[in-house]
Amino acid sequence: MFRGATALNMDAKGRLAVPAKHRDALHVQSEGRLVLTAHPHRCLLLYPQPAWEPIQTKVMSLSSFDRQSSALQRLLVGFAEDIDLDSAGRMLISPVLREFAGLEKQVMLVGQGSHFELWGMEAWQGQLQQVMAAENLELPAELEGFSL
Repeated sequence: MFRGATALNMDAKGRLAVPAKHRDALHVQSEGRLVLTAHPHRCLLLYPQPAWEPIQTKVMSLSSFDRQSSALQRLLVGFAEDIDLDSAGRMLISPVLREFAGLEKQVMLVGQGSHFELWGMEAWQGQLQQVMAAENLELPAELEGFSL
């Protein structure tokens, strides 16, 4: 279970050191084999490879004749890259994915249970502002009656 938000610095080559607590879990789950891909919200998704495989299978089972389905296939699978953690626990983010998500030196690694989101700091701050500004935050029907 990946949770928590961590501010990280990416080096000039696009390398990012995964925090030790997550690095250990990623090695256990996938021997450091990861999949990094684009998300429609302009962030990146980082999955242990075994967790990504059923998602890719489901996305690719959608009709390529449906415009929305094929757009998701192009985005999620088309941008997907297999990456490995190096011996120092770093991952290399390609220039294409860095440009897509607007990643610069400071990034946020945000746990989402089975995977992570990777945000540029400015975009992350924008996401937080949107959430905090939502006066009448409408919950999905599945959460009706839910309380914290």
